[in-house]
Amino acid sequence: MNGKKRLRYATFSLLYFAQGSILGYFTALNAIYLRSFGISMSQIGIFSAVALMPLILKIFLGMWSDRVNLFGLGYRKPYIILGLLIQAGGQLIFPWINPSESFVLLTIVAFISLTGMAMYDTCTDGFALDTTPPEDEGTVQGIMVAGRALGIVLISATVGVLSELANWNAVFLSLAVMTIIPIPLVLILKEPSRPPGRTFKWSAFQAFGKRQIIALGLLGILGFIITSGANQLVNPFLQETFGISYMEAGFYAAVWGLGIILGGITGGRLTDRIGHPRSIKGAIFTSLITVFLIALIPNPLLAWPLVFLFGLAYGYFETVYFATSMGKTDMRIAASMFAILMAVANIGSGIGLAGGGFLSDLIGYQWTFILFACLNLLALPLLPVIFRKNGGAT
Repeated sequence: MNGKKRLRYATFSLLYFAQGSILGYFTALNAIYLRSFGISMSQIGIFSAVALMPLILKIFLGMWSDRVNLFGLGYRKPYIILGLLIQAGGQLIFPWINPSESFVLLTIVAFISLTGMAMYDTCTDGFALDTTPPEDEGTVQGIMVAGRALGIVLISATVGVLSELANWNAVFLSLAVMTIIPIPLVLILKEPSRPPGRTFKWSAFQAFGKRQIIALGLLGILGFIITSGANQLVNPFLQETFGISYMEAGFYAAVWGLGIILGGITGGRLTDRIGHPRSIKGAIFTSLITVFLIALIPNPLLAWPLVFLFGLAYGYFETVYFATSMGKTDMRIAASMFAILMAVANIGSGIGLAGGGFLSDLIGYQWTFILFACLNLLALPLLPVIFRKNGGAT
């Protein structure tokens, strides 16, 4: 591997590490923080859905990046740096707002901070699409998924320790520091010039009328309803059922992240060997089994292996879904199309977070987990459409 490729891989990994740290907090640990101020799970579900809306709106950020060379500095790099600074700024402001007194203001700050994340996320994907040959797509997606999971692991462990030994201010300062770590590598990385064949064209959006792309989007929505919705409930469920501490909750989230790292690293290679359809089926059934068993946990000890396996299924599914989306992207609208496919999947995250919050208040944690587990079966009819021979990924 040459130096330029190593630099690209390291930069992609650290950018996704920064993304993982903020997503790990908002999808797994923010519920505990807000619960400590007496915020209901229904309110937390609304908060999470609004805060994560930029992951859907990043479609427009992708179009902007594809079309506009910002101040002549590039189509990707300046947006990446700006997004990182916005995310870090939001985390520095966050702890100074009391959730019980200024819930709406806190939600707005979270929305702005995650808009920064969406900006550098979609432009990182665009950079990867601009510079990655087809034979390296699985490797790159595995690195990105693992980098993001590493961020989840570290912030999860940090949140648990700092929230008990120090205070939540230290948690948000840690999030800000993790956010700015990639900036030096982004500054070093050289953005290649855009070849004529990859000029932005509105006609390329006709690709979204294809059945394979529609089915792929539906798979993303369904998959992330399940994974995001179930993940948000694990720590509150364990805390309220077994009385686990903040520190223990952080370590459970860290174990989930370790599972994602393994799923990401191995997912790309295994997919190359057995093919995308079989890989996604494996991820679906692993998710179904583990989420169902989480609902039946008799004690917190048995949660450790199940949370790890749930993370592995999550990482494996993400890698296969992202690699398939990468392969189906029209390079004339690289960041735009990939962002749309990711945003469609993030609609699922928003539905899962909000729906999981409401359902857990309505029918309890256990039945909500069982419902999420059963939803996995709805993904199976989509696979023949996505992977049909005339244009399907294999």
